[in-house]
Amino acid sequence: MVKVTVCGAAGGIGQPLSLLLKQSNLISHLALYDIVNAHGVAADLSHIDTNSKVTGHVGPLELEEAIKDADIVVIPAGVPRKPGMSRDDLFKINAGIVRDLAVAAANYAPKALMCIISNPVNSTVAIVAEVFKKYDVYNPRKIFGVTTLDLVRSSTFLAELLQANPRQVNVPVVGGHSGVTIIPLLSQVPGTEKLSEKQLEDLTKRIQFAGDEVVKAKNGAGSATLSMAYAGARFTLNLVESVFNGVTRIECAYVNLASDPEGAQSVHCIAGEEMEYFSVPLEFGREGIQRILPLGKMSKLEYQLLTSAVPELKSNIVKGVSFITDDSKL
Repeated sequence: MVKVTVCGAAGGIGQPLSLLLKQSNLISHLALYDIVNAHGVAADLSHIDTNSKVTGHVGPLELEEAIKDADIVVIPAGVPRKPGMSRDDLFKINAGIVRDLAVAAANYAPKALMCIISNPVNSTVAIVAEVFKKYDVYNPRKIFGVTTLDLVRSSTFLAELLQANPRQVNVPVVGGHSGVTIIPLLSQVPGTEKLSEKQLEDLTKRIQFAGDEVVKAKNGAGSATLSMAYAGARFTLNLVESVFNGVTRIECAYVNLASDPEGAQSVHCIAGEEMEYFSVPLEFGREGIQRILPLGKMSKLEYQLLTSAVPELKSNIVKGVSFITDDSKL
């Protein structure tokens, strides 16, 4: 029996994400939570002929029932980024939403694997971690910032240049999940040696700011929802397969490096010992994070990218931690 709770299930990401999760035979109970419309989404999805039971839960009074005893909690809740809105602006709105959901999870599903999609991920993951610390249920092996969309975009964009099948192009993406903190390790992919330095620089910039591409194409009426739902479902289902079916899966995600101090040394060597969170290649296991894998060789350009990313990343982390440590209500 595997219960997965989606918080923000009636939103632009939450609905397609829930649809994709409903197709999995590995999930026995799909609980959908939102502040509005979750009952309708649940009723709609419940007509699909797959094994999982679907329940809808609306508002704070039904949050406990939605989250209680969940094995995995996926959080795409929050507002989307709009034209001209920085991720800092987004933080001010979404931080409180994520905090409240984290409090509920700490109370009603303290052993759940937490998959954070709500932006800005560089900060919201730290918010969830700090809440769990305050409730004395923190396990760094079980909290993930979902950065899979960066991997999906990297594979797609690079495959276009290489005229290859994107499913066969695997680009590790490390660092963080916004702008300059996104570091695609293109040099590790066979075939990129044929690309010019300018092509690699342009491709890196496109990957880093691909979200702006979608916002512009939607004329400010939305951000990346469908591709994020696909990426979120891919990450969640890989986690389900590893934790509950014992299948070895490797994926990059943004995590606390304390989840595997030995494996984290490759990051600390280049980003500094004080770096707390970083997107790294992970091997999943029964407890969530089995181990952090080495970053591998990096090109000169990638080292430069990392140098630029570190100060921004540290600032984002401090912002998330401070949001909880300065909160007198917790």
